Amino acid sequence: MARRCMITGKGVLTGNNVSHAHNKTRRRYLPNVQTTSLLSETLGEMVRLRLTTSALRTIDFKGGLDAFLLNTPNRKLPGEAIKIKRRIQRKAASAA
Repeated sequence: MARRCMITGKGVLTGNNVSHAHNKTRRRYLPNVQTTSLLSETLGEMVRLRLTTSALRTIDFKGGLDAFLLNTPNRKLPGEAIKIKRRIQRKAASAA
């Protein structure tokens, strides 16, 4: 399972552990990815996502999953998020 956020696209970064003697060894910086279910008001169901905690805070700030996805341009979203966004748009268009 990839350590990548399904909304922001944040992934693993690499760098160095640097000792007091200035020896360098490679290390990985892992994102804080959590599996969570968010309610989509338009779809009327829970959507399971693997998100970073910063993405969860951003979604709450923007007013929920639907509002966040609909107000974010597709070029800034990964493929999984675009699929969910299309489902929301289709459901909203058929309801209106």
